[in-house]
Amino acid sequence: MGLLDFLRRRRLPLRFVYSDDYWMVPFGRHVFPVRKYRLIYEKLLALGAGKEHFLKPEPAAEENLLLVHTAKYLKKLSSGALSPAEVQALEIPFSPELHRFFILQVGGTVQTARQALRDGICVHLGGGFHHAFPDHGEGFCVLNDVAVAVEVLRREGRVGRAMIVDCDVHQGNGTAAVFAGRDGVFTFSIHQMDVYPADKPSSTLDVGLWAGDGDEAYLAALGAHIPRIYREFGPEIVVFLAGADPLAGDQLGGLLLSEKGMAARDRIVIGEARRLGLPVAVVLAGGYGREVESTVAAHLNTIKTAAAALRKTPGPRDRAGVRGAFPRKST
Repeated sequence: MGLLDFLRRRRLPLRFVYSDDYWMVPFGRHVFPVRKYRLIYEKLLALGAGKEHFLKPEPAAEENLLLVHTAKYLKKLSSGALSPAEVQALEIPFSPELHRFFILQVGGTVQTARQALRDGICVHLGGGFHHAFPDHGEGFCVLNDVAVAVEVLRREGRVGRAMIVDCDVHQGNGTAAVFAGRDGVFTFSIHQMDVYPADKPSSTLDVGLWAGDGDEAYLAALGAHIPRIYREFGPEIVVFLAGADPLAGDQLGGLLLSEKGMAARDRIVIGEARRLGLPVAVVLAGGYGREVESTVAAHLNTIKTAAAALRKTPGPRDRAGVRGAFPRKST
């Protein structure tokens, strides 16, 4: 019996957020493999996930987008009035279809975060567009879904403190800029220094590695901070950007993590959060293997780790950490 089938039979609520509209956007020939979304969905069905475990997202409401993005920028997007320089910064062909794609992706991450609070873990088969700033997009990212989701939860009073754990190979420059000076959100980014973006605004905590560092250096650096920062900051939700691009062979990264190293990364981030009873919203973020199948396999391994973590119910002491067990720090 497969792990996902086991969870289904035991009625453990591992749910996924996904829409077929994710892979129908006209990217053309591009390094960003949008068809990975459909392939992951199909693989999950083959592994035993039921269609009832997939939640269909709704497009993000404008009032939610305005929690992060400026009205001027949103108007430019809706009217298609981006300048040539702004389109060039995106590095993807802009179109009304692309605009709708990102509004739906944001809605998907908002739904994933809400569902994670209910179930303990929820996985978005998309999301992680961390290079979008309040007033512009760049690096394949038009809107910052993770930042919007966190601010929606905070506005709704569902959480007071949130942590973003960004393990994409690229630093989350847009997310860092969004939350600079905002209380109640801890941004953590572990990334490769000698790749995009050249300008890396400070996260709450940045850990920079270099091309070729590999498993040992990466896991030592990650383990030096997690779970310590969970305990010290006391988030009420963890949003995990589980990028597949630290994996060896990725076209846009050079950290050279092995499959075992990636699995260890996911166990640290997700497993330690669950041991403390913290809900985890997983978004897949980047991944640019020369063959899309390698990226899909890496994302599936993250999902399997999430499934295994959900199967392990926290003990009474740990479970207290899910809601308000950490003393609120003055901000």
